Amino acid sequence: MADPMTIGGLSKQTDCNIETIRYYEKIGMLPTPRRTEGGHRVYNETHARRLQFIRRARALGFPLDEVRKLLALSEDKPKSCGKVKTLAEGHLEDIQSRIRDLKAMEKVLKQLVSQCTGRTAPDCPIIDSLQN
Repeated sequence: MADPMTIGGLSKQTDCNIETIRYYEKIGMLPTPRRTEGGHRVYNETHARRLQFIRRARALGFPLDEVRKLLALSEDKPKSCGKVKTLAEGHLEDIQSRIRDLKAMEKVLKQLVSQCTGRTAPDCPIIDSLQN
């Protein structure tokens, strides 16, 4: 077994904030570590690997409920690749939809910005569009 780590050591190894680690423990995504007689948490490589998995999934934008599902699927023997793919496809569709929405917002905002002179004037096209 690898050397045990403090929460600070786990934080440093995984580049994850200590409060985030505690939060993941609290919501059950990270197994509760054993504690020393003094009450300090003691982590190991299993915690570090799981935390890295969570962080990578979150970096891809997966919401916590989907990360939970991915964690459960990662423990399946054999792996349920079809279920993982379906989950990832759904997430990809959500991202693509948000990108379309952002592009539409960008188009409207670009148009408004181009209409604004930026000088003091009785009317501001950006404010006017927000009020109407």
